[in-house]
Amino acid sequence: MAGRAAEPEVIWARPERTGRGPRPAYTRADIAAAAVRIADAEGLDAVSMRRVAAELGCGTMSLYNYVPRKEDLYELMVDAAGGEHELWEPSGDWRADMLRAAHQTRALMHRHPWLPRLMSPVYGFSPNALRYLEHCLACLDPLPEPYGTKLELIAMLNGIVTTYVTNELATAERTRSLPWTPEQENAARIAYLGGRIATGAYPRMAAAFAEDAGPIDLEAVFERALGRMLDGFAPRP
Repeated sequence: MAGRAAEPEVIWARPERTGRGPRPAYTRADIAAAAVRIADAEGLDAVSMRRVAAELGCGTMSLYNYVPRKEDLYELMVDAAGGEHELWEPSGDWRADMLRAAHQTRALMHRHPWLPRLMSPVYGFSPNALRYLEHCLACLDPLPEPYGTKLELIAMLNGIVTTYVTNELATAERTRSLPWTPEQENAARIAYLGGRIATGAYPRMAAAFAEDAGPIDLEAVFERALGRMLDGFAPRP
C-alpha cells in the first residue's frame, strides 16, 4: 500500500501532505468531511479510500499522499465528529457539567451512528479529542481528586454512553428488519416469559415481576447509570 510506514506514526505528527508536487488540493478536513458524509449516509462499511477519493474527485493513489492508511482515515473521521462537541463555560457544578457532556455525546453518536464502532483509546489524543478532554478537566476543577482519577471518570462516562448508544442503535436496526411491530414482539415475548415464571422455577424473577411488570423506562435507566457512576467519584463527607 502506498505510503504505509514501516514504524508506528501518528497522523497528526505528519505534514498535511507528503511528497513533491503542486500545492495540495485538499486538506485533512476536506477528506474527513467526505468520509463522514459517506458513513452518515451509508454506514461505516461503505467508507474506503477509493470511495472517499471518488467523493473528492481525485485518484485513489493521490489520496494516499494525504492519508497513508485507512486507520488514519478513521482517526480523521473520529476527530471531525469530535469537533461538534459544544464547549461551555464550566458552571462550577462538576456533576451537572459531566451529565451535560454525556447527553451531548449521546446526541453526537446518534447523529453519526458509525461513531461507537470507532471509539478507541488510540484515537483519544487527536486535536478535537484533546480540546474536549481539556474542557472536561476544566469542568472537573471543583472535584478534589487527582487528574488521573478525573481522566478515569471521563473514560467511564464515555464508556457508559458508548455502550448505551450501541445498544440503542442495534435495537433500532433490528426493529427495522422485523416484519412485525416492536409492540407485537414484546407482547409475544412477555407472554412466553410469563408462562415460564408461572412454573414456579424462578421465584426471584417472579418476585421482581410482581414488583414492577410494566415497560422499562430506558431514559430513566440511562440517567441512573450516569448518576450512580458519578456518585462513586463524589467526595466523601
